[in-house]
Formats: sequence, structure tokens, C-alpha cells
Amino acid sequence: MILLAFIGFGEVGQTFARDLAGRAGVRVAAYDLLFGDPKRGADLIARAEALSVRVAADAADASRDARVVISAVTAAAAAEVAKAARAYLRPDQIFLDVNSASPRTKQAGAEQVEAAGAHFVEGAVMAAVAGPGLKVPILVGGPAAQPAAEILNPLGMNLTPVATEIGRASATKLARSIIMKGLEAALVQSAAAARAWEVEREVIASLQETYPGIEWQTTIARAGERVAKHGVRRAEEMREAGAMLEDLGLDPGLCRAIAAVQERGAKP
Repeated sequence: MILLAFIGFGEVGQTFARDLAGRAGVRVAAYDLLFGDPKRGADLIARAEALSVRVAADAADASRDARVVISAVTAAAAAEVAKAARAYLRPDQIFLDVNSASPRTKQAGAEQVEAAGAHFVEGAVMAAVAGPGLKVPILVGGPAAQPAAEILNPLGMNLTPVATEIGRASATKLARSIIMKGLEAALVQSAAAARAWEVEREVIASLQETYPGIEWQTTIARAGERVAKHGVRRAEEMREAGAMLEDLGLDPGLCRAIAAVQERGAKP
């Protein structure tokens, strides 16, 4: 029997747990701060129970006896979750951080987790989880990256070890995200200006002529949908990308501007 724990039960946690909890020989526990929320807690707990996921009283309870603890919170909360884990992780447990955080944030998390004698593995989710689900490509790094892949890949996950040091996987993810989230932000603002001046048709026609390999009308529409749905989380990711650039002595201004557009475009 393999016991897995999720700290954070949002989109990533629910998607992964849905596919893992139904497998023979696997049990899943989860904890989310929102479990105790008067408005949203009952619905989130019901989702967990529907997936046969044990609803834990706190992060320590979720992680008790788990072989792998998966941190799937937000970029802003990643450091705090790793720091708290130092108090309850046991030696030889694997702590897999799949949050879109900067290399420095991951390295700081590793220090906390390893102080408990556990193994920190950084994970960089390289695509949206909604489509591939458990099979979404995840780059992993750290001394225990290979053992983590050997445990989780037979369960249906798609972990690719890329380094024994912490930071490389996250740098790959965030460098890519500057393009992906930046393109979304540019498209959202361009579309808003084009609509205001009623020149959408002309703008799309010009883009289509210049870059015929892209279906621009669909791409612009999808960018708007993604920003509306995930803008807050993506803004956090871009702030982490900015922190990465700043740590390298580079200008983080572009990442901060992208974060601002993503956050303003998010729908409640």
C-alpha cells in the first residue's frame, strides 16, 4: 500500500487525486486551508470525499505515514508550507513541491525539508493539468528526483528527472512561462484596444498574414479565457519569475507588468 498526501486541494491536487485515489494499492489524504472556510469548506470536503480522499485535520495529519507528500498550493504559499513541513515530516519521506515558484524559493524550501531528514524534490509542471491530468509533464530536480519518479511514474504520473541540484527544473518552467503568460497578457491588452476602436477584424487579419501558422482568432479568445480563470495564480507565477530575474541581476519589470495584466484580467 502506498500512501500519498496532498497539501493544497485546488485544481492540481484534485486532478491528481482523482486519478491516484482510484488505483489499487494507493490511498490519498489531503489538507487545504479552505477545508475550514465557512463558505467554501463544505464543498471542497465533499469533493475530496467523492474521490475517496481522506480529509485531514491539518498538514501534519495528512502527511502522517505518507511515502510522498505533494505540495500543491500557490507560488505565494510555497515557502510557508515547506517551512511548516519541517516540524512534521519524518526522515526518508519525499516532499514534492510542484508549485510555480522561483529557484531561490525552492532552494529555501529544500533547506527546511532536509532539516527534518526528509527529501525535497522540486517539480515544475510544464503544461496545464486540465487536459492530460495525471500525465502532465513534470520536470523534477534534487537528489531524490529519481526515487520520486520511480515511485510515482508507475502510478500514472509523468516525472522526468533533470538535475540533482534544486533550481534547474523551476528555472526551465519560469523561463518558459515568461513567454506563455506574457503572450497571453499581450493578446488580452491588444484585443481590448482593438475592440475599443472596433478594429478587431483588421488586427486579426494582419496578424494572420504575418504569422499564418497561428489561428489568431481562436488564440486570442483562449488567452482571454485563461487569464479570466487563472489570472490570480498566473500573476503569482510571474512575480516568482521576476524574483528569478532579480536574483540573476536582470530587470524584473516585464514579469511584474505581465503579473499586473494577468491579475487585473482575472474574474472573481
